Order: sequence, then C-alpha cells, then structure tokens
Amino acid sequence: MSTIDVEISEVGPRDGLQNTKQFMPTEAKKAWITAEAAAGVREIEVCSFVPPKLIPQFSDAAEVVAHALTIPGLSVAALIPNLKGAERGVAAGVHKLSFPLSVSKGHSQSNVRKTPDEQLAEFRRIADFLRTLPKGKRPALSGGLSTAFGCTIDGPVDEREVVRLAVGLVEAGADDVGLADTVGYANPAQIKRLFTAVRREIGDRLTGAHLHNTRGLGLANAVAALETGIKTLDSSLGGLGGCPYAPGASGNVVTEDLVFMLEAMGLRTGIDMEKLLGVRRQIEAALPGAEFHGNLAMAGLPKGFGAAA
Repeated sequence: MSTIDVEISEVGPRDGLQNTKQFMPTEAKKAWITAEAAAGVREIEVCSFVPPKLIPQFSDAAEVVAHALTIPGLSVAALIPNLKGAERGVAAGVHKLSFPLSVSKGHSQSNVRKTPDEQLAEFRRIADFLRTLPKGKRPALSGGLSTAFGCTIDGPVDEREVVRLAVGLVEAGADDVGLADTVGYANPAQIKRLFTAVRREIGDRLTGAHLHNTRGLGLANAVAALETGIKTLDSSLGGLGGCPYAPGASGNVVTEDLVFMLEAMGLRTGIDMEKLLGVRRQIEAALPGAEFHGNLAMAGLPKGFGAAA
C-alpha cells in the first residue's frame, strides 16, 4: 500500500445520507462503498447504528456493513450513539466505532436526549463493554466532539469545555479523538487555537477533523487543521449531509474538492481523482433530487493536473 500524507475518511454513506429525504437502495449503498474503495479511499463510515424508527435510512445497517467487510483493505467504521448501538456494531463486525459527544448542551439534548456529561458516562460504559471482548473482536473506539466550534441552538461554545471533554474521552478509553465543526461555524484561526489547546492536553490521541462547508470555510479550515498536525480529515462525496438535529447544519466538506486541494498541494491521499469523480456521478444517478455541492465536479480537473508524487 502506497504511503499517504493525509487520510481521507469518507462519511457520506452515514452523515451524507442521514438527512436525505429518499431512502437510498441498499444495493446502491453497496455499489457506492465498493466504488469509492476502488478509487483509493481507505476508511468509510458506512452507517449509523441508531433505531430505524428515528432514521429509517439505516434500517439496512448490518447488511451494508457485511458487504463493506468483504472489501480488502477497507477500514469499516460506523457511528454509534449509545451502548446499544455499540453492541450492534460489534455484532456486525465493524473495525471502528465512532461515538458523538456534543459539547453544546442544547445540541446534546436534541441529538441524544442526554447532557454532555451523561453522554460521557455512556461512552465509559461502551469502553468498559469493549474491554470485556477478546482483543481480536475489539473494534477501535473513536470519540468525536460535536459542535466544538459553535452551535445553532446554544451559540458560542466554551473552548475549556471542549478540552475538558476531550480529556474525559481519553481517560475513559478512547483510542483517538476528533473535533467536529458540526454546524459550520469555525474559522481557520479558531481551528488552530482549539486543536492546539486540545493537543496540549491529549497529545497524539487527537487525530481527526470533521468539518462542514456551511459558510464556505471548509477547505480553509482543513488546511488550518493540517497545520496543527491533524492527519485524518472527514468529508462527504458531493458535500452530502448535515445533522438532522441541528437547524441549518448543512454541507459537509466535499470529498472530491478536498482531495483535489490536497493533491494539488503535494499531499498524497492515495485516491484516484478521475475514479472519485466517477463515483460522484454514480451517486448522483442513485439519488435523484438530492442536493449535491462542490466546484471540481462543475469545473473539472485543470489541464496538466498531476497527483502528488
């Protein structure tokens, strides 16, 4: 496997679909995951283990995971909001469990009906559960601090709370922690300040950035995060997605625009741009009427463009 400089974690099949009005057929989801892995994406968050009555889009989660696990070299991740979801994720065989913890009290209540500290206690229960499993059956456990840069419900978020909860996740047993700009409020100076503050407390356990392009700063924020030492960036094909429990939270960073920027900067992602643009066309056909975003799909690759050496 070739050396890469930045890991792209595709979250479209989860974050991208949780807000779409139409159900994406299971076979289309499988085809999406297969095609994006073939383009060189090495980690895909394929679903969320939430009650289907809340988000029917993920009623086929176990079947989608079973398919993804057949793809050689692909790290299969799933979002899990509670212990029940973790148990389902483990039963399905995922490689990584991603757990959201909202720093904003308003968003946390809206999203999981718990305060941030109650959700941290839930994370501890999940970590304790995973410790009971044989090492070979134990998925990685990643904690994501949602609304770390602001909230459409509560407004500004106290950066000291972000640091406190990041420390809490690591002490509870998180393998790694990421910061999420769930509602697209962040700017590059804020990104640098907060990632630096969290890294000061938890060191290399801080690995990922989940950014939204709601106000047009997604790519600028991605560069700022890289400058603080972040090596993993979440993104969504076509910019699909947004939190259904946060008003106005739209527009994940567009995978194809992000990969193009990184490769143009000389940073290797291991992803084939032409194949990635082909996956986008495939998904557009499978989701008629869905709102897609991104500039590269409209403008095309520049003449003479070459991937990072």
